[in-house]
Amino acid sequence: MVSYIVRRIISIVPVLLFLSLFVFAILKLTPGDPAAILAGPQATAEVIELTRAKFGLDQPWYVQYVLMMGNLFSGNLDSIYYGQDTVSLVMQRLPATLELGLVAMVIALVVAIPAGMIAAVNRNGIFDYASMGIALFGVSIPVFFTGIMLIYLFAVTLQWLPASGYGGPIWTLQGLRHVIMPGFALSLVLMASTTRLTRSSMLEVLQEDYIRTARAKGASEGRVVIRHGLRNALIPIVTNIGNQFARLFAGAVLTETVFAWPGAGRLAINAIFRRDEPLVFTTVLFLGFIYVFVNLIVDILYTVINPQISYE
Repeated sequence: MVSYIVRRIISIVPVLLFLSLFVFAILKLTPGDPAAILAGPQATAEVIELTRAKFGLDQPWYVQYVLMMGNLFSGNLDSIYYGQDTVSLVMQRLPATLELGLVAMVIALVVAIPAGMIAAVNRNGIFDYASMGIALFGVSIPVFFTGIMLIYLFAVTLQWLPASGYGGPIWTLQGLRHVIMPGFALSLVLMASTTRLTRSSMLEVLQEDYIRTARAKGASEGRVVIRHGLRNALIPIVTNIGNQFARLFAGAVLTETVFAWPGAGRLAINAIFRRDEPLVFTTVLFLGFIYVFVNLIVDILYTVINPQISYE
């Protein structure tokens, strides 16, 4: 296992290198002149040229890429708009995004796995049809629309929760009140997909011979469903959670914008509009690293769920 983890960590390097090339290419292929945007609409051609030279935008693309990568790893890659180190800017915003993602993950799993189990045990029942209908609704509705509806209902109409902003760490009351709505809005897609997958996985497992054997031996229904059923159905569920983790961050960009959440996603959106290429570059690489790291954790969890799985 240790050698496998080392190999996976080493493999992260070429993945992030490819991601950096891809992101850099997208930035350079995007229409518009960053120097003209930075200099302002009233800037003369001379001012634009000076701005281009100041930020190295007059260099060939491959020189710009090497300089950007070198400055990133040396801690000298400054944001064009903020004039600060991009790594420190992302690290300041990243905890808020991680808090939002963690709350969304907890909400989704607490609701989805029990709902999927109950739907599978009561197949073709009222709860089964209702939960699958709600899950289909959750998959279909965009995050930004859900966020706007939540703000209208709980912030504007009922005035129970704040409409936007960051209230502090989630372990404080004010922080918890601020994170409930964006966390729930962000969790809907993961909640819906996990509910559907849990149901289908449980239905498949509950038809296996060892489930009938456990029941024949007199095991309680709860023990059969949880101990023998859920444990053997967890691998596809965990895989789905790992894959959906990237969607959480993709959805976090919209969620943070709707709820004015000061996270890395909103930082990236503002950087894109301002053509702050160093900041966009750094933010995407950080989020890409988190996604790759989570997939490594998921692979390790396979061996915990099923000890028969070995990577050696």
